[in-house]
Amino acid sequence: MALIVHLKTVSELRGRSDRIAKVTFRGQSFYSRVLENCENVADFDETFRWPVASNIDRNEMLEIQIFNYSKVFSNKLIGTFRMVLQKVVEENRVDVTDTLIDDNNAIIKTSLSMEVRYQAADGTVGSWDDGDFLGDEALQEEEKDSQETDGLLPGSRPSTRTPGEKSFRRAGRSVFSAMKLGKTRSHKEEPQRQDEPAVLEMEDLDHLAIRLGDGLDPDSVSLASVTALTSNVSNKRSKPDIKMEPSAGRPMDYQVSITVIEARQLVGLNMDPVVCVEVGDDKKYTSMKESTNCPYYNEYFVFDFHVSPDVMFDKIIKISVIHSKNLLRSGTLVGSFKMDVGTVYSQPEHQFHHKWAILSDPDDISAGLKGYVKCDVAVVGKGDNVKTPHKTNETDEDDIEGNLLLPEGVPPERQWARFYVKIYRAEGLPRMNTSLMANVKKAFIGENKDLVDPYVQVFFAGQKGKTSVQKSSYEPLWNEQVVFTDLFPPLCKRMKVQIRDSDKVNDVAIGTHFIDLRKISNDGDKGFLPTLGPAWVNMYGSTRNYTLLDEHQDLNEGLGEGVSFRARLMLGLAVEILDTSNPELTSSTEVQVEQATPVSESCTGRMEEFFLFGAFLEASMIDRKNGDKPITFEVTIGNYGNEVDGMSRPQRPRPRKEPGDEEEVDLIQNSSDDEGDEGGDLASVSSTPPMRPQITDRNYFHLPYLERKPCIYIKSWWPDQRRRLYNANIMDHIADKLEEGLNDVQEMIKTEKSYPERRLRGVLEELSCGCHRFLSLSDKDQGHASRTKLDRERLKSCMRELESMGQQAKSLRAQVKRHTVRDKLRLCQNFLQKLRFLADEPQHSIPDVFIWMMSNNKRIAYARVPSKDLLFSIVEEEMGKDCAKVKTLFLKLPGKRGFGSAGWTVQAKLELYLWLGLSKQRKDFLCGLPCGFEEVKAAQGLGLHSFPPISLVYTKKQAFQLRAHMYQARSLFAADSSGLSDPFARVFFINQSQCTEVLNETLCPTWDQMLVFDNLELYGEAHELRDDPPIIVIEIYDQDTMGKADFMGRTFAKPLVKMAEEAYCPPRFPPQLEYYQIYRGNATAGDLLAAFELLQIGPSGKADLPPINGPVDMDRGPIMPVPVGIRPVLSKYRVEVLFWGLRDLKRVNLAQVDRPRVDIECAGKGVQSSLIHNYKKSPNFNTLVKWFEVDLPENELLHPPLNIRVVDCRAFGRYTLVGSHAVSSLRRFIYRPPDRTAPNWNTTGEVVVSMEPEVPVKKLETMVKLDATSDAVVKVDVAEEEKERKKRKKKGASDEAEEEEPDESMLDWWSKYFASIDTMKEQLRQHEASGIDLEEKEEMDTTEGLKGPIKNKDKSRAAKEEKKKKIPGPGQGPEAPEKKKAKIDELKVYPKELETEFDNFEDWLHTFNLLRGKTGDDEDGSTEEERIVGRFKGSLCVYKVPLPEDVSREAGYDPTYGMFQGIPSNDPINVLVRIYVVRATDLHPADINGKADPYIAIKLGKTDIRDKENYISKQLNPVFGKSFDIEASFPMESMLTVAVYDWDLVGTDDLIGETKIDLENRFYSKHRATCGIAQTYSIHGYNIWRDPMKPSQILTRLCKEGKVDGPHFGPHGRVKVANRVFTGPSEIEDENGQKKPTDEHVALSALRHWEDIPRVGCRLVPEHVETRPLLNPDKPGIEQGRLELWVDMFPMDMPAPGTPLDISPRKPKKYELRVIVWNTDEVVLEDDDFFTGEKSSDIFVRGWLKGQQEDKQDTDVHYHSLTGEGNFNWRYLFPFDYLAAEERIVMSKKESMFSWDETEYKIPARLTLQIWDADHFSADDFLGAIELDLNRFPRGAKTAKQCTMEMVTGEVDVPLVSIFKQKRVKGWWPLLARNENDEFELTGKVEAELHLLTAEEAEKNPVGLARNEPDPLEKPNRPDTAFVWFLNPLKSIKYLICTRYKWLIIKIVLALLGLLMLALFLYSLPGYMVKKLLGA
Repeated sequence: MALIVHLKTVSELRGRSDRIAKVTFRGQSFYSRVLENCENVADFDETFRWPVASNIDRNEMLEIQIFNYSKVFSNKLIGTFRMVLQKVVEENRVDVTDTLIDDNNAIIKTSLSMEVRYQAADGTVGSWDDGDFLGDEALQEEEKDSQETDGLLPGSRPSTRTPGEKSFRRAGRSVFSAMKLGKTRSHKEEPQRQDEPAVLEMEDLDHLAIRLGDGLDPDSVSLASVTALTSNVSNKRSKPDIKMEPSAGRPMDYQVSITVIEARQLVGLNMDPVVCVEVGDDKKYTSMKESTNCPYYNEYFVFDFHVSPDVMFDKIIKISVIHSKNLLRSGTLVGSFKMDVGTVYSQPEHQFHHKWAILSDPDDISAGLKGYVKCDVAVVGKGDNVKTPHKTNETDEDDIEGNLLLPEGVPPERQWARFYVKIYRAEGLPRMNTSLMANVKKAFIGENKDLVDPYVQVFFAGQKGKTSVQKSSYEPLWNEQVVFTDLFPPLCKRMKVQIRDSDKVNDVAIGTHFIDLRKISNDGDKGFLPTLGPAWVNMYGSTRNYTLLDEHQDLNEGLGEGVSFRARLMLGLAVEILDTSNPELTSSTEVQVEQATPVSESCTGRMEEFFLFGAFLEASMIDRKNGDKPITFEVTIGNYGNEVDGMSRPQRPRPRKEPGDEEEVDLIQNSSDDEGDEGGDLASVSSTPPMRPQITDRNYFHLPYLERKPCIYIKSWWPDQRRRLYNANIMDHIADKLEEGLNDVQEMIKTEKSYPERRLRGVLEELSCGCHRFLSLSDKDQGHASRTKLDRERLKSCMRELESMGQQAKSLRAQVKRHTVRDKLRLCQNFLQKLRFLADEPQHSIPDVFIWMMSNNKRIAYARVPSKDLLFSIVEEEMGKDCAKVKTLFLKLPGKRGFGSAGWTVQAKLELYLWLGLSKQRKDFLCGLPCGFEEVKAAQGLGLHSFPPISLVYTKKQAFQLRAHMYQARSLFAADSSGLSDPFARVFFINQSQCTEVLNETLCPTWDQMLVFDNLELYGEAHELRDDPPIIVIEIYDQDTMGKADFMGRTFAKPLVKMAEEAYCPPRFPPQLEYYQIYRGNATAGDLLAAFELLQIGPSGKADLPPINGPVDMDRGPIMPVPVGIRPVLSKYRVEVLFWGLRDLKRVNLAQVDRPRVDIECAGKGVQSSLIHNYKKSPNFNTLVKWFEVDLPENELLHPPLNIRVVDCRAFGRYTLVGSHAVSSLRRFIYRPPDRTAPNWNTTGEVVVSMEPEVPVKKLETMVKLDATSDAVVKVDVAEEEKERKKRKKKGASDEAEEEEPDESMLDWWSKYFASIDTMKEQLRQHEASGIDLEEKEEMDTTEGLKGPIKNKDKSRAAKEEKKKKIPGPGQGPEAPEKKKAKIDELKVYPKELETEFDNFEDWLHTFNLLRGKTGDDEDGSTEEERIVGRFKGSLCVYKVPLPEDVSREAGYDPTYGMFQGIPSNDPINVLVRIYVVRATDLHPADINGKADPYIAIKLGKTDIRDKENYISKQLNPVFGKSFDIEASFPMESMLTVAVYDWDLVGTDDLIGETKIDLENRFYSKHRATCGIAQTYSIHGYNIWRDPMKPSQILTRLCKEGKVDGPHFGPHGRVKVANRVFTGPSEIEDENGQKKPTDEHVALSALRHWEDIPRVGCRLVPEHVETRPLLNPDKPGIEQGRLELWVDMFPMDMPAPGTPLDISPRKPKKYELRVIVWNTDEVVLEDDDFFTGEKSSDIFVRGWLKGQQEDKQDTDVHYHSLTGEGNFNWRYLFPFDYLAAEERIVMSKKESMFSWDETEYKIPARLTLQIWDADHFSADDFLGAIELDLNRFPRGAKTAKQCTMEMVTGEVDVPLVSIFKQKRVKGWWPLLARNENDEFELTGKVEAELHLLTAEEAEKNPVGLARNEPDPLEKPNRPDTAFVWFLNPLKSIKYLICTRYKWLIIKIVLALLGLLMLALFLYSLPGYMVKKLLGA
């Protein structure tokens, strides 16, 4: 099914030029190669092929355009030829010769000749010609009787193809797939729509073409290294995989941190809840809270793991609440919540913050939810940085429903569901016992048993279930199902299915398969529940030969990549959502195992015979460690081909003949006369003949195959499920193309090539075409009987996804603009991920192919190739990407042996050709081999055409010479202890290798060497080698004097090929140098800059080759440098170096560094610093600036690295290397003259920046956001906003009566701090919201775009946030928070380190880390930190000589300082350093109890302060609030370490974490980080100015240093700096309220906008608090908490600063809360009267403040209330300490009797009132409760009638009050409890009065507890029945007996007497009878 165009020649061309042709059909275009310098005839002779899925319409057009090709300008169109395909469709083959027409549709002389052929889908048209594309199944079967059968037997050998077909390029496989950009229209649309504009104009396309490479010629496209090499360069080779090491299965460090904050709405009465947190098998518990349904814990737990990612992400996090657990009993489970670690890790920032987990009871699924637990969950891997949202007072009442602990897109109401995992059967199991016993048994009993006893175990969501054991069976049959019950959708992503072997000692896993639920379900609107099968899944693991101790047993557990097929299992999975209201349901979630209905064998597809063919074209790079015994390669697919147990018996008889299949099988057998081999004499050949390896070089062998290439072939039988693989292949093809395109775009952006947006548009265009293609291809075979539900649903959802992706790609393409390329690139990466996800088929069919290298009967190394990559199909896109191609495979060591450095050495490199397909399609299995061979067949196959060969003999071979131009490498791996390496490169090509010279002690070698490989013999046709040369492997080694060279990395390259008849001239030659990424394992380890060319040696020998005309370098021996033309063009540069000083140098070989010197080297030239004579005394250099001149490439990307090395000069002229640093890119140091046209350089005219005087400067920050490039006019107008605010104020005035102005005296530094934190949170929130808005703006034109569904969620979330912000608290007007903020001056809170905000303060002084020692490999966990041996401070400046004039002409230019003008002196300076430590958050627990006792330790130089006595007991979020003063002298003491230690009573204190601050860079920075600039200037109060210099002095100094004109202070608060004028308030109040004129305000406003000043402007550091992560060297890379602090520095030679600010933590204020319980009403009646059955209750009320349950207070009991009314007049007194700013009660108490000291808790201020029914003998019954948050609780109702349940459930709006503002509140409040259905019901009402007094007021006005003096309350007036019976027993007896029960009692007494008489009678009767009878 294809249209094939063979373009032969174009003649009658004018002039001499390079020509190129473009052929377009259905919008898909191909380009021919460029014909260089051709005159009047262009002989293209190329074939283009379009696979078509739907028949060609006779009106469709084919278009051919011929261009004059130009590298620089756009291509010029010569003429066009269009042809309607009517004749082609009718006759299927047409030869055309015709003239072209030009742009104006005029006929021109130029004519073209071509041939067009069409093969239709249904075989209606088109006879097959020799050598055509054959093998269509349908065709073959229909043509059985037709006369065309002879067409099926190609009569000629493959090597005799016509020349035209040899250059036959498979469409779409050229590198230049970039060019297929024409408008591709889905072919379903009618082709008549001629009015559609072309999407890419012609010139656009040509520009693109030029930009992409040097020209349109596919071979000269040099995009990025890796892409250039890995792109599918051709049709005969597939790309090698560059990363070697298996990443799965390697253990890593993980930390799971969980904070349990509180629980709410727990179901149950009067409980004592404990929360249990379980991760995997580790459990931790919180403390117990007594008698509360909403406990508050705020406890933090950390779990550390060192396991592989797979194991980690499958661990289950379980949070459960347990009721009344103690030492003796385990307690009862209230409810639990489960989620796997992977779900948390896949969240943004790897965490859930302040979310509510829904608890459910696993034993009772019909019950509803059991409560909520609020927690933070975070999972951190090594190197992840978790951004903890800033902790502050949580004032917003938590909206539980809106903040559930669930990932995006999971509905809050999850339902219970059953997961049925059906296990049907397995086959192909390996032997699991030694055969010794079996042989004994066989000898004695004669029975021959299968040696395995399998059963299947399924793990899911922390539970496991297993099937029965089938004894002794390699093909067990179970037909059982394992049933799990869990909430749906489950929060556990994977289900693990394991076949295990039952054994008396211990069971072992045979194989493991993971089912990823995301891949077998879809949660969209048209989604489907998880479903799978019945289908086979393949399991892989260790090799099949049984050993007692299997070293690869881990592989069978599913860890790491399996190295061999183990078994296949037929299973199914179904999910059923349960209707929990159904009473028949079993309500437990225990795992059940039951019988499943068997399925027929054919349900997984019809068994078909598959044929796998392989040819080994080359085996080289065989590791010499493997010895020189003969080597053989074994290929297996499933068990077929496996010598252990695969050859002995096929698993099933040959295709089973089912009744209907007779004719069909017959037909296959007779389909051709010479295929009589169907009977089975085609025995498989699965391994190559053994062959002794030959030596390549010191490290590697190769096998001398030469022209004789061994082959293997295997027949195997599998269910025919190719459709699954085909669909996956189509998607993989789309994804590969997309990935390749995106890599190109990234590389273009990285190397700053122009027009990356055009390439991206092309990529998107291709993507949308690919998606349309998928829609048309994937929908075939619909009626296939064996398609499972998953097949159908997956197909539907893939089609939907790809359709929408195609549309999005289209609309995205329209939005790609120059400035949006990066964002759109990110969106495209999402497409790529989605495609890869969709392409992964969960239901396997054919197992993967394994290639093993065996030597001496040992299995040494293997490679695994997915079978779908090899699968053949007639449709181009469905073919596997490696099918019928030569694939380069690198064999690796199995399992754990392949971890680490052992896995990096290549075990062997194979060039292997593979083909897998149905046996009946196999006639083309040799089609992709390099041509020019003859087949050698086994004896029985002679003369049979379709019999596969056992080897191929190549008759054609070509001689070549390879030139490897090895220029340089950079950023290599440090392999020696000195921190450097002695690198050399080894280049492998086929079976030769050569080395460059060794360069000593460098990480950036410039070899500049050409390696020439002569006498290379390559087999195959010459033209194929041109397009498909073998790859070159380059390995970099470190030469050691002793022992073997160390491996440092590897990369691959493709050479540029020149055939003998081609000229060695541009555009292709000479080749360009390119960067190739070097890999070491999976990590990148530098880049290699090189070029490779492969030159064919023609008949006349080497004379024709371009001469090697480099001088042979005499100094270096016979070493040829890289020739001119390939080496880069150089020009003269000057490098200036600023030498400032050295810091923190560690000892070298135990000796201290005393006299260091710095050597700078770049490209062979360099400079040395002056010597530091005494490093201890003064570590700075005397001579600051030196320079040297050097020749560097013009192209900045090719600049060599610059090396900085520090040596210590010892006695006797010895030097020792201390450490080195390589600056890999000089780009950041290249001097670029400033752009004088930028607006902030505009120095003419005045620019006014005005500040309205009466407004506090607070608003400025939000209003003025200027960046350096913004326009010059800055007008800050706050007046409007003020007016607006006043208007609003009037409206809100009524509500706002109570909102008093914050009193100056009340405010302290903490008020400022908390206000700032609120601002920061608000800004973050707005930042997120604005992010969403931006996206929405962009998405307006693509509403159905990618983010459609997500966006809406964001909207709703944003709306919720908005609501939250809008609903004002009671008594706070709509904008109270704003008002509050406007009055408090703020500082800036940075949620990260100050350095990240100000670019590390490296504005002119850079810090270079000096490294020594080997680079660590992953497994030993060493980090770069440990290799740092010191730091060099200095800077570089690189510019072309001569120096730009404008610099040298500037005023005050000092030539000794070169480009480094205006640099301060580096003499020692004394500084007062003042460190303010505010608080720490989320510290890592250091004690067993999960807490820590932190204190601060500070170290600077010799000063070491340990604030040990002020440790804070048992706190993970301590508030320190301390400042420390240290005198230091720079440069000796400049590294400040602030650490947090854990105080221990016994033993040494443990370090929790520390942070290091480089003070020197801050001190000298232009950003002025010595003392932050405050927002406003005040001379008293909480916001007092801290700096000894006033703003005006600072401004004057800055102007002087920057040589800026100013400052000129004018009248009325004006100041002029350069051409900027700032205005502001001109008066200031002193503490007595007197106003004085001042310039400070305007000076300050100028400082706050210093970045707007032309030329010297930069942001100045504001007054701030920074948040620094605490790190612990023992746990590198994992944050141990955060510390908030700031540092001020004051030079000692300046005026002394004032006293430090007081930031000590606020002391809580003492209060007393008096609660009077007056009455209750409508209390539910619990007790039945013993006699009358009347309902009554004995009521009492209990109350306590949260956290003080042990101090709970009870009223007396109102007995026998018949109406639910109770009278108490009872007073509680609750003294407490309260922090108003944080709205928390502070309490200190000992945790247990063993505690050393008290722990401080901060608890929300909540009062709990409960009503109880008193019982004398049993426990009291709980009736109801209410919890009032004292800051905001509903105002009580005036009367009991008006008091309803809705007041507290929030269903009606009730005004909220705060006891801290109202002081006194009285009213009725409802009391609630939950009924059986978990719903709230009203159980009573209480009338209470709350009165809050400060401790002083309470002392002056004391009251008694209960009803005691002083100020006693009167006794309640209780009705008669409520008397207390035991106080007046007679009265109550009289009351009870006389009135009601008199007769009843008399009757009872009489009856009792009667009974007594009867009993006595019966008792004495026997005795008397005996006496009577015996006559006694």
